[in-house]
Amino acid sequence: MFEFDQYLGFLAFLTILTIGFWLMIFLLTFVIPYWVFGSAIERFKEIKAEKKAERESLTH
Repeated sequence: MFEFDQYLGFLAFLTILTIGFWLMIFLLTFVIPYWVFGSAIERFKEIKAEKKAERESLTH
């Protein structure tokens, strides 16, 4: 059915496909949401600090 070279090629293909699948799952479920929510939180902190600095400059 398969020669040994074809069998190794097929196994290499399945390995690469599986690694790509799990990498995509990892990126979509952990890395991208972490990046988006982390950057949003940092932006909110910057806005809060800007408002605080503006309030302090108006009172002094």
